[in-house]
Amino acid sequence: MKVLTPPYRCPLGRTTQRTDPDSIKREGWRDQHILVVAESDDRLDFVEREFVRRIGERLYGGRHG
Repeated sequence: MKVLTPPYRCPLGRTTQRTDPDSIKREGWRDQHILVVAESDDRLDFVEREFVRRIGERLYGGRHG
């Protein structure tokens, strides 16, 4: 007797709800103290943008391109 099994369906395909990127960033900061910030974020002033840029270059090197 042959047992028929349904084809495998990826659980990621069931997700229809889009998550707000800022809410993910907020949760990451609150739960794990991980900060994700773009150098070009309009909420930052010039000094803060420069600070973010320098930290990024120090940790990960300069831009390639």
